[in-house]
Amino acid sequence: MSISASQVKELRELSGAGMMDCKTALAETNGDMDAAIDWLRKKGISKADKKAGRTAAEGLVGVASSGTKAVVVEVNSETDFVARNDAFQEIVRNVATAALGTDGTTEAVAVATYPGSSKTVTDTIKDAVATIGENLSFRRSAALTVGNGVVATYVHNGVSDGLGKMGVLVAIETTGNADAAQAFGRQVAMHVAATNPLALTPAEIDPAAVEREKAIFADQARQSGKPENIIEKMVEGRLRKFYEEVVLLSQAFVINPDLTVEAALKDAEKTIGAPAKITGFVRFALGEGIEKEESDFAAEVAAAVKK
Repeated sequence: MSISASQVKELRELSGAGMMDCKTALAETNGDMDAAIDWLRKKGISKADKKAGRTAAEGLVGVASSGTKAVVVEVNSETDFVARNDAFQEIVRNVATAALGTDGTTEAVAVATYPGSSKTVTDTIKDAVATIGENLSFRRSAALTVGNGVVATYVHNGVSDGLGKMGVLVAIETTGNADAAQAFGRQVAMHVAATNPLALTPAEIDPAAVEREKAIFADQARQSGKPENIIEKMVEGRLRKFYEEVVLLSQAFVINPDLTVEAALKDAEKTIGAPAKITGFVRFALGEGIEKEESDFAAEVAAAVKK
């Protein structure tokens, strides 16, 4: 079959590959655009693969909810400029929608069908690399579900509905008023965004982390020269303070610091109209844990001048 100039042009724009490579790819795949993109990738010609080595530490966190379930996802780009792009925002929104149909694990969402497409989330994002012009990656996802109650969501530094630089989920089990539970859950989600607790309860903190803190507290206390039985009590006191700082239910509630989160929940039960329990939370901050490449701006300018 004959390949038109417009087909070659479209494939060049989608893949970033050269004109002759695009023409060959289309000829080899009988003009099938998706197959031609895959053909270029297999040959290592597609620009998408060349961009894959660049650090993607910007992007967006997206949340979505449906009934008694909510999800949070992170999709990364190389620059914040792309994160403000409507096409990229639509991708993150659709990835969150796809996540709702899975158990929320990163592995399950990666292979889930992208909304309105027959392709997976991973393949769709890889396809978007060429059109958007930056390395993009689906980094992670999580979900919370309740039997009865709500999973409240909160997005910090929002750029659009359900999209921002940080996303938080808070699950509250209750048979009471859902709207009241949702309102309180959102307040707790805002609290989690601000304080970044390590765990819901003391029992959920990594025992190794607790032992490390105890050892530090003990060494500090011994410097006072007090006897071991006093040091032991000092360590217990400091450990309680540690829990107050890092355990969600023990933290001072940012909305009303006179109450702990646990006490605020008890107080909220009056409005909810039934016993309520926070059963979990998830906090995704954009790019946390990604080692960003440090660039020397002056060197970049100098290199550009020499070209």
